[in-house]
Amino acid sequence: MKIKHISHFKANSVMKLFGFTSDGEEVSLYELTNKNGMQLKITNYGATITSLKMPLKNGALVDVVLGFDTLDAYIKSFDLESAPYFGATIGRYAGRINNGFFSLNGKAFHLNKNNNNNSLHGGNIGYSQKNWRVENVKEGKNPAITFAYFSPDGEENYPGGLSVEITYMVSEDNELIIEYKAISTEDTVVNLTHHSYFNLDGHDSDILEQELIVNAQKMVETTDQNSPTGRFLDLDNKPFDFNQPKKCPPKIDATFVLEKENEFAASLFNKNNNLKMTVYTNQPGVHIYVGGNCFNTIKGKENANYHALSGICFETQNFPDAPNHEHFPNAILKKGEIYYHKTSYKFQSF
Repeated sequence: MKIKHISHFKANSVMKLFGFTSDGEEVSLYELTNKNGMQLKITNYGATITSLKMPLKNGALVDVVLGFDTLDAYIKSFDLESAPYFGATIGRYAGRINNGFFSLNGKAFHLNKNNNNNSLHGGNIGYSQKNWRVENVKEGKNPAITFAYFSPDGEENYPGGLSVEITYMVSEDNELIIEYKAISTEDTVVNLTHHSYFNLDGHDSDILEQELIVNAQKMVETTDQNSPTGRFLDLDNKPFDFNQPKKCPPKIDATFVLEKENEFAASLFNKNNNLKMTVYTNQPGVHIYVGGNCFNTIKGKENANYHALSGICFETQNFPDAPNHEHFPNAILKKGEIYYHKTSYKFQSF
């Protein structure tokens, strides 16, 4: 569905043309705003968040996510040595699948490899490079937009045709709420996530002085290639123990195990403007990432020079390589069953 066919955008929603893909497909940019002035911009290219502006107590707005000003910049970012995936929806499987291999129902599946010898974030052309269609728009209180994509059987060598929907909501309590639903024509594996780089001091700053809390006692152990070994590391009094507030690390690429139901997964606080973000999810893990994929060569929004410390990712998800570890949370989506993932990023200005 093209944006010109959507006639029910009103005062708290805006839409405009963002550009065209190399195949001539129209790409649009959508804006949702709540009563407090929280403003979310999303493009249907990769169902990607391009901007998230939060109102502060003093009335100022701060853009708390990294991104680009143009569609062409998003498209070209996937040609970099290591694509940053700014604000993108990740699928069919977020994180690494070791050797690009898993077996399901006695059959071996060899995925396309795009990260050393592994399949990362869905393979060569994941959901972050697809043109999603607009399925629904909700106006008024708690404005929301739903995007949909059909991933055919065999795409990137995954089994089953997968119908995916993702809904972005801007709540009246200054939450960014993301809900994912998926259903497959055959048994498959699914792990969807969101890949915004957050910076509560503004996208053109750095995150080193911001305070991080991660509500986890364990993390997934990995090899030097960042593939899970199958073991877990106890975090008590270790460098990556963030149960008490600590400054953001200059480099981290780790999956934390979330074992406390109905509690927050992580939080970030910026003392410069007294803005706090708290992450909640129904997923078993949160992958936290700082320290790469920018190379000091990327020009971001408003001509900002992005670097390795420009932002921090909170990728709520199942564990990487879960299809190859029986004791990890189940990553198999049975034919006809519903995959459901909900994550919220709640903002508070003090």
